[in-house]
Amino acid sequence: MARRRLVYEGKAKILYEGPEPGTLIQYFKDDATAFNAKKKAVIDGKGVLNNRISEHIMTALTGIGVPNHFIRRLNMREQLIRACEIIPLEIIVRNIAAGSLSKRLGIEEGTPLPRPIIEFCYKDDKLGDPLVTEEHIIAFNWASQQDIDDIIVLALRVNDFLSGLFTGVGIKLVDFKIECGRVDEGDFQRIIVADEISPDSCRLWDMKTGQKLDKDVFRRDLGNLADAYSEVARRLGILPESGNKKAGPKLVR
Repeated sequence: MARRRLVYEGKAKILYEGPEPGTLIQYFKDDATAFNAKKKAVIDGKGVLNNRISEHIMTALTGIGVPNHFIRRLNMREQLIRACEIIPLEIIVRNIAAGSLSKRLGIEEGTPLPRPIIEFCYKDDKLGDPLVTEEHIIAFNWASQQDIDDIIVLALRVNDFLSGLFTGVGIKLVDFKIECGRVDEGDFQRIIVADEISPDSCRLWDMKTGQKLDKDVFRRDLGNLADAYSEVARRLGILPESGNKKAGPKLVR
């Protein structure tokens, strides 16, 4: 087997050169990090779960016309994706106060927000991914005003879809993070959703119990992270229920 050329390695994923021009292979690691990698661990099976969950969500987004980088899953840990020029921003969509928003503004965690709030952070681990405004983004040429407008439209469409998807299986979508990139299409560039959408990048709470089913389990030492991610996958119908290999999304009433 030919050795693949490594393109980029992050905290949770590795990118390799793809088999065709304009493609990459995205490999999901078992590494878990929090607090800008100050807390680290290896969680057996985490990469497999995130690969399957992200595949499920990206495929569904493609089905409703939300452009993204996903092409197909290759195996339990890898997926083929479209190469794109990553915009150096994290786009956070918040529906309920939690995490850094609660700390910054003194809002009690769990408080519903009057409408979805979109925040931008500059992607730089050394700086701690600081919060930035649209003025910063335009002034430093990270993205144009048109790019920002397109990103906001994409982020809100993803929020609408994910909110419905998770509500249907008894999970509350508190907030989530996406990244976006640019791809060339003919004579113009298009903004697409990139990176991943998984419990690593979402805050997910059980609607009845408030149990956390996301990376806060690791951040706050609330139990077994793989068990939490497995529960999300089971409810989405990705992991079959015992004795039913064709289980669909698990409706929670």
